[in-house]
Amino acid sequence: MSPSQSCSMTRRVAVIGGGSSGLACIKCCLDEGLEPVCFESSDDIGGLWRFKENPEPDRASIYHSVIINTSKEMMCFSDFPIPAHFPNFMHNSLIMDYFRLYADHFQLTKHIRFNTKVLQVKQKSDFSHSGEWVVETENKDGKKEKHIFEAVMICIGHHCYPNMPLHDFPGIETFTGKYFHSRDYKTPEEWRNKKVVVIGIGNSGGDIAVELSRVTKQLYLSTRRGAWVLNRVGDNGVPLDLTFNRILDILRKILPFDFFCSMAESRLNQRFNHGLYNLKPKHRLFSQHPTVNDELPNRILSGTVQVKPNIRRFQGSSVEFDDGSVVEDVDLVVFATGYRFSFPFLASQVVSVSNNKASLYKYVFPPELERPTLAIIGLVQPLGAIMPISEMQARWATRVFKGCIKLPSAAAMLKDVQSKQEAMAQRYVTSQRHTIQVDYISYMDEIAELVGVQPNIPRMLLTDPRLGMNVLFGPCTPYQYRLRGPGKWAGARQAILTQWERMRGKLLLSFSLTSAYSNVFTTLLIDSTAGLLFFLSNKNKSQCGHIFHYII
Repeated sequence: MSPSQSCSMTRRVAVIGGGSSGLACIKCCLDEGLEPVCFESSDDIGGLWRFKENPEPDRASIYHSVIINTSKEMMCFSDFPIPAHFPNFMHNSLIMDYFRLYADHFQLTKHIRFNTKVLQVKQKSDFSHSGEWVVETENKDGKKEKHIFEAVMICIGHHCYPNMPLHDFPGIETFTGKYFHSRDYKTPEEWRNKKVVVIGIGNSGGDIAVELSRVTKQLYLSTRRGAWVLNRVGDNGVPLDLTFNRILDILRKILPFDFFCSMAESRLNQRFNHGLYNLKPKHRLFSQHPTVNDELPNRILSGTVQVKPNIRRFQGSSVEFDDGSVVEDVDLVVFATGYRFSFPFLASQVVSVSNNKASLYKYVFPPELERPTLAIIGLVQPLGAIMPISEMQARWATRVFKGCIKLPSAAAMLKDVQSKQEAMAQRYVTSQRHTIQVDYISYMDEIAELVGVQPNIPRMLLTDPRLGMNVLFGPCTPYQYRLRGPGKWAGARQAILTQWERMRGKLLLSFSLTSAYSNVFTTLLIDSTAGLLFFLSNKNKSQCGHIFHYII
C-alpha cells in the first residue's frame, strides 16, 4: 500500500507542539497521506532544545551550555542521518540546526501555525461515531478559533511544569538567599565567588553543579539516594551509547537482574569508585535512571564539588544536612528536582494524570476512548534518545488513525497498562521520574512489531550477513527500523554500514579506521558474550532455548 492510500477516512490531524516530537508527527502524517496542522505556541520550532535567555511559563527551558547525552547516530530520525561533520554529542544550538535541516528537507514548517496556543481539546458531540475533536486556539493577537480534526497528536513533552517540593524542606521560608528551579538557571557568571547548593543529582543537577563549581566559592551537591554516574565516552573513545547493542539487551532479559546490574556496576566502578565518592546508592544501577556526566568525578576529586546528603532544614542563610553538617552563608539553592507533566487543555476524563502517572496504552493511547483518534507522543523517559522513540510512536499512531492497525480491546489495553506500571514499581525506586521509564531497544522493538518494521535478524543473517551482524552486534541505531515494512527507506542499509564513519566525522585520530572499528567491535563482542557464556555454563539446553526466542 502506498503512503497516499488511506485505510480509512481519517484525514486532518492536529499536532500540538513543534518540538522534536511534533516535527516527527508532521513528517509521519505526510508519509501516510494525512493532512497535519501543527499548533506551536512560540515563534519557532525546537521545543525543549531551543535556548531562550528568559524562561517562559508552561514551556520547557534549558541552560545555555546544555549538550545532549545521546550521540548523534542514536538520536537522529530514522531516515535522516545527522551530517558526519557534526560532533557526536551536540550542543543545543547544533540540535536546533539539525531540526532545521530536517524540517527544510521534508518541508515541514509550512504545516506549522506559530504563535498559536491551544486552549482546549475536546471530543465532538458525535465522537462515538466520528472520532472527531474540537480544538480551540488563540493566536498572538488574541484571536480565538475552533477547528475540527479527525485525530489529535499531543507533543508537549514532560519538561514544561517544574516540580518544586518545598514542603519537603523545613525552614525554606526563612532562607535569606535566593532559590529557584533548575529550569530558571541559564549561565554561571552571576554566582562567581558565591556559596551554592544544588539539590538533586539527575542530569540537570549534575551538569549545573559541575558548571557552577568552576566559578563558585564552593558548590555543595545534595542527594537523597546517590546515583550511578555514566560517562559519554566509552572504550576506545567511542560514544558509550553505541555499545548498547541487541546482544546486551538479550542478556539483560535472560540474566538475573542483580547479576546483570553487578556486571555493569563493576564497569562503572572501574572508572571511579562510587562508594569512595559518596555517590553509591543502595539501589541497583538499573533501578534508577542513571546520571550522565563526564566531569563530576574530577570536580569531586578537586574539592570544588562536595557531595552532601539530603537537607534536614534551612535556617536563615544556613543549610543543615541529614549528617548534621551545616553550611553557613549560602547564597543560592538550585532545585534540580525534576518535572511533573500535565495536559491542561485536555479534559481529565480523556487522559487522567495522578502522581505523575498517566493511563496510556504503551504510553501513547488512552485505552478507554471510544475511538482511537488521540495519541500522546514523547511521554516516555528512556535510557537513550527520545527522538527515535517519538518518531516510532508517531509511525504507529498514524497507522492506527488510518485504520491500518487495530488496537486491542479496552480491557486488554488496561491490563497492559497495569502490567507495565507493576513492573516499573517492582524494578525502580519510588520516584515521580520513574513513572514513564522505558528500555530503549525493547520499547522500540515492541512498537516496531506493531507497525511491522521490526528488523528480521535471522533472515538478514542468511541473506545479508554483513548487515545482519551489524544489526545484531552493532549499535541499535534508528535506521534499523527503516529496513522493511511501511515507511521502508532505501538508504537504511547504507546508513547502518556507514554509521561508524559518521561517528568518526572529523576527529583527528592517529590510528586507522579499520583498526579503530576492529577494537570497538572486539570490545562489544567480549562484553556481550561474557555474561552469556557464564549463563550457558549453568543452564540446561531447554532453558537456553529462550535465548534464541529473543534473537528471533
